Amino acid sequence: MTTTKSAAAQRAARSHAPLKVDPEIDQLISDGAHFLGLTKKDLVAEAVQVYLQIRREEMRAKMMESMRKLDGTNLARVALVSGLTPEQIQAVGGVRED
Repeated sequence: MTTTKSAAAQRAARSHAPLKVDPEIDQLISDGAHFLGLTKKDLVAEAVQVYLQIRREEMRAKMMESMRKLDGTNLARVALVSGLTPEQIQAVGGVRED
């Protein structure tokens, strides 16, 4: 018998996943956290929030572009996720719509 994790358990598991960065970046994070009196976790969280705030309009534009590509069909979903054109998908057998 298989059991599924609750949504809360899945979020908790994801929230503790390690972030892998290059050693040079890890050193920058360590130095920044030390001199700013933050934990590495708090520095990264704050930095990501600021970075995404700065690039909010770019993100919004790309999300809207993705949404425009979706027309409710499986072909559109597969194209968006795979990066293939609808024509390329059809050339390799297409997708079922039922």
